[in-house]
Amino acid sequence: MKVVALVSGGKDSCYVMMKCIQYGHEIVALANLLPVDDSVDELDSYMYQTVGHQIIVSYAECMNVPLFRRRIRGSSRHQKLSYQMTPDDEVEDLFVLLSEVKRQIPSITAVSSGAIASDYQRLRVESICSRLGLVSLAFLWKQDQTLLLQEMIANGIKAILVKVAAIGLDPSKHLGKDLAFMEPYLLKLKELYGSNVCGEGGEYETLTLDCLPLYNARIVLDEFQVVLHSPDSIAPVGVLHPTTFHLEKKDSNSLEKKEPGLVFEVQGDGPNTPESTRQPDNGTVEHTRNRVSLSKTGKENTFSICCWLEDSSQSSTGLREDLETALKETESQLLKQGFNWQNVLYIHLYISDMSEFAAANETYVKFITHEKCPFGVPSRSTIELPLVQAGLGKAYVEVLVANDQSKRVLHVQSISSWAPSCIGPYSQATLHKGVLHMAGQLGLDPPTMNLRNEGAVAELNQALTNSEAIAEAFRCSISSSALLFVVFCSARTEESERSQLHEKFLSFLDLAKSSRRVLDPIFLYILVPDLPKRALVEVKPVLYVQEDSETDDETRQDQFGEGDYGCWGYKPEEWHQDCVQKRVVDGKICVTILSISTEVMKKLHEPKEEQQLERVTRFCVYLLNKTLYENSFSWNDTHGENDLRIHFYKSRCVRKEIIQRFETAFKELNEMSPEGRVAKEPIFNLVPVLGAGNSSASLDNIITCELFSLRS
Repeated sequence: MKVVALVSGGKDSCYVMMKCIQYGHEIVALANLLPVDDSVDELDSYMYQTVGHQIIVSYAECMNVPLFRRRIRGSSRHQKLSYQMTPDDEVEDLFVLLSEVKRQIPSITAVSSGAIASDYQRLRVESICSRLGLVSLAFLWKQDQTLLLQEMIANGIKAILVKVAAIGLDPSKHLGKDLAFMEPYLLKLKELYGSNVCGEGGEYETLTLDCLPLYNARIVLDEFQVVLHSPDSIAPVGVLHPTTFHLEKKDSNSLEKKEPGLVFEVQGDGPNTPESTRQPDNGTVEHTRNRVSLSKTGKENTFSICCWLEDSSQSSTGLREDLETALKETESQLLKQGFNWQNVLYIHLYISDMSEFAAANETYVKFITHEKCPFGVPSRSTIELPLVQAGLGKAYVEVLVANDQSKRVLHVQSISSWAPSCIGPYSQATLHKGVLHMAGQLGLDPPTMNLRNEGAVAELNQALTNSEAIAEAFRCSISSSALLFVVFCSARTEESERSQLHEKFLSFLDLAKSSRRVLDPIFLYILVPDLPKRALVEVKPVLYVQEDSETDDETRQDQFGEGDYGCWGYKPEEWHQDCVQKRVVDGKICVTILSISTEVMKKLHEPKEEQQLERVTRFCVYLLNKTLYENSFSWNDTHGENDLRIHFYKSRCVRKEIIQRFETAFKELNEMSPEGRVAKEPIFNLVPVLGAGNSSASLDNIITCELFSLRS
């Protein structure tokens, strides 16, 4: 990509340019913001470093690229973490600056910035990039600061301290000192006081005088003044004010090979009124409501809405039209119940053909936007399923909705070395009521956004590494906090590799174990036709994040007594345990995976083929009911939810029969159960797959039930 680099003069903005080149990008322009008054060293800005701005003009000549500069007219008016366009805010100066760069150099597609730890700055750069259709590159994001400082020095960053504002740093002693010289002392301050060695806590700022691989000349600072801003006895604040400097050629011909970069001062006013919220184009599709089907599961706290189109294969509509119809109907259902897209925690987007992924995304962003979700866009997974074969149209949407705004969303759009970016209105993870719903993770190398090309096992390892990075942002770990891993395997995965996936999973979790208690997660493997980017594996982790200091509790059982589980003639037997995986945590969450294989079918002793499905569905309902009540849960907790998803083989006729059989089984259970046990038959969502199982080596289950019970 062609990149405009945001430069402040500091080490971070220079080093990220080096990382851009390392990953194959080209720096074609520089952009800088400076005070209106040249004599002012520092502004009261939450966004920009301006100390040393007098020297930035020479960067164009050092790098032989154009430099665009704008004087900061705005101030920090919008101070909430997530930025919304605000007239006269200093962020709008950046918008005007980059708008002009893009106008003059239309080939620019990305912006680099030196963000390491500041969400405040990262989110604002991402907001501007989103408005301008540019990609944010932040290759230093979330990197270990000690290692990062060592890398910068080892790779040729020559910088001096131009501001100090922390305990242990003295303006009279340390301003003007070289970063390499200061490194041991900065590490000592970290050990003594917990300081950030890269200055991310505001401890210090730097000015880069040379960047060996990038600069054709070095900047020589001839004279400077030390200006004391605060004589505090513990943490005095001072800045270095450059007075005279010159360029020193590294090579007698280096500055003569190219014309020196031009310097442009960008004028003009920023936008004065907020941009209008994008609305879906409702006129493009004639919605055929008679083909729309909906289901709703759950209760007061969270609930799910599923929407699909019946028998779409018989009509001429395509995936784009089916998805727009499904999203429009889902939006309508949300509004009817007093909710909207900002209440949505997670979206399962199932499509019939992954080659139309781009078209699906274009349709998706008509409905789910940043403007509609000020508290954060929902997380998402996108999977290809045999929808048409099962009579479910070409698009199937399942949304998980909360009745409050207590969710916490992690949405990093910048490309970095931390974890794969989410460039668009879907987030890496959403935390709500102690449950962390993570987006589907592919085996993408974060800085390049390319899939690992060594096969399914390598992709899984990278996907787990990416998941761990996201979990750490919520102060947890997948090895100690994971409840459930749903692993989607592409049909293109070799069977020999497929059998190795579970072993790789267990070895990764073993290596990642921390000193904290491990929840021992359960697994569900699902075979699907295809995945985004032609990936072989996609992982969807669900984690439990403790909101207090309570110890995980998996012992709250049998409070309802043994109960009568002899429905339809079934009696508890030891082999039943092989069908069920469950995890119960804090008496709040019960996750159950129920697998019915051909071996289980044989044990059910039903010789008549036409009655096998009836017996299987009854057996599923019996075991799910037994698991809930043995662990102090019920189908109708007053404040809670039961999210039941049933994975089945793709056949259209089997799907209709499964629905009928499960509905009948729940009705019979209700009639046979003690009064009040099941107030209403549970609603379930059916998902057609190519195969499923609790092991990557065996994906031939007849039916697999996924039940997530949450009690507040």
